[in-house]
Amino acid sequence: MGLGFKEILILAIIVILLFGAKKIPELMRGVGSGIKEFKDAVKEEDKEKQNDKNNPSTTN
Repeated sequence: MGLGFKEILILAIIVILLFGAKKIPELMRGVGSGIKEFKDAVKEEDKEKQNDKNNPSTTN
């Protein structure tokens, strides 16, 4: 049920028509940096959970 080649091709054509070929690299850079920031935030959250698990607080 995933995207096939035809669907991806149609989406690519629509993006090119909407944004123009010169704007696409800039858009992809933005998407890439957003994904990187999201992954970094997830890793940081995992580290905090691991630290909390290893060092439980004694105060209630």
